[in-house]
Amino acid sequence: MYEYAIAWEWLAFAARWFHVVTAIAWIGSSFYFIALDLGLVKRPHLPPGAYGEEWQVHGGGFYHIQKYLVAPAQMPEHLTWFKYESYFTWISGFLMLCIVYYGGADLFLIDRHVLDISPPVAILISLASLAFGWIVYDLLCKSPLGRNTWGLMAVLYVVLVFMAWGYTQLFTGRAAFLHLGAFTATIMSANVFMIIIPNQKIVVADLIAGRTPDPKYGQIAKQRSLHNNYLTLPVIFFMLSNHYPLAFGTAFNWVIAALVFLMGVTIRHWFNTTHARKGRPTWTWIVTVILFILIMWLSTAPKLLTGETDAHATAVAPAFQQFAGDPHFPAVKQLVSTRCSMCHAAEPAYEGVVRPPKGVMLETDAEIAAHAREIYIQAGRSHAMPPGNVTDITPDERRLLVAWFESAVEGKKQ
Repeated sequence: MYEYAIAWEWLAFAARWFHVVTAIAWIGSSFYFIALDLGLVKRPHLPPGAYGEEWQVHGGGFYHIQKYLVAPAQMPEHLTWFKYESYFTWISGFLMLCIVYYGGADLFLIDRHVLDISPPVAILISLASLAFGWIVYDLLCKSPLGRNTWGLMAVLYVVLVFMAWGYTQLFTGRAAFLHLGAFTATIMSANVFMIIIPNQKIVVADLIAGRTPDPKYGQIAKQRSLHNNYLTLPVIFFMLSNHYPLAFGTAFNWVIAALVFLMGVTIRHWFNTTHARKGRPTWTWIVTVILFILIMWLSTAPKLLTGETDAHATAVAPAFQQFAGDPHFPAVKQLVSTRCSMCHAAEPAYEGVVRPPKGVMLETDAEIAAHAREIYIQAGRSHAMPPGNVTDITPDERRLLVAWFESAVEGKKQ
């Protein structure tokens, strides 16, 4: 039933909102504690076992915070754990992955010009890659290399670049960037679930039992927290990257992804150094701007260097044949050609639009049929498209889009 498309859209909205809220909570607490940890000051009056303290002002009051590297002599009566923000961010993100990319695998996950595979195979590859990421990362951390924090991060960067390239050889550019974010976020959340929280629980259990906790557990957790700190900004970019086809929709998209990881490091290094009161390294912003300019150039370089042209689908996939075969389709095709394709084209004609928004092209029968649900929701049931109704689509034309989609769906039922 066509109502299913609307219900699915609202389900995606609910999952996205859930993900945004939990991600803000996790990233916010992560940034706060990194800044707090780096800003701690050692003073002679600190109690035994305390590493440093920090005075802060917020909300009309003052806060006096002390940190123990291992643990205080006695367990406090109330202990606040910061873990559920991480867990629910990953759960809600995975839910989004299932709704958008697994539920719409034919459209959003698979690019048959890149790799012609079935949706079940694509989904299995996706799931396996997330598990692969955590296993490889965890083994690296526990290897002798793990004792060299910066050496480990360099090797991790190589792994991330390899995955950036690998994902672009498997999925659509949009899905490749999203998966790179999910790959990284899985490592970050697993760090919390598998290492940081369990290590903290060991320390708490030792305190309750009257034993002296082993400091190695805190050191291991701190190393994983450092990795999470430098990975946070790239993850945010990749999770929002579907809005930027100039990033994911080019031949050098995996190189752009590699540079985004470096930008995350340079930006976080500035904040970390500033919070630690070790100066303000302005060179990091210079490097960041240079990297960003390079990314901008790479977004258009393929056509200049290689004469790249965007592959165009010609045949309508069986999954979308119902929409191309509906009696309304000829009129819909004409409507889309006059109202939508000036932006949603391989070479957009609308001034200021360089790449089709979200990488969506609506020039061929196959492309229009494949995006039938999005056209129905965005331009039929709602007035989201065209933006500001710049192409003057009429109410009758919107009704045509609604009638086309609903007729095709009802026809398939029969």
